[in-house]
Amino acid sequence: MNWNNLENIDILERIKKESEDHPVMIFKHSTRCPISSMAIDRLERAWQPQEVGNLKPYYLDLIQHREISNKIVEDFGISHESPQVIVIKDRSPVYDNSHMGINYADIRAFIKS
Repeated sequence: MNWNNLENIDILERIKKESEDHPVMIFKHSTRCPISSMAIDRLERAWQPQEVGNLKPYYLDLIQHREISNKIVEDFGISHESPQVIVIKDRSPVYDNSHMGINYADIRAFIKS
């Protein structure tokens, strides 16, 4: 899986623009949380690039960049969770889930709809 790092607010603005052309996924990860580590591992093991088409995955390290997570809450109206996956299409979230609810099959279904 080829993650794109979400390391500053400017990248979040670019994600919104990108989502007009193709779906974008943000994975909010706490490097100190074993549940978050398990969730990202499950997602990475299931990930099949040919099944997700042009979905672009972004990785947000919450320990290093909590202010970006706060901006995501503000911009998209989705409560903060960790770990958390958010899929954005046309500048709007179409899927979000957290903890053990993060499911590759669900993500794949939402980007195809």
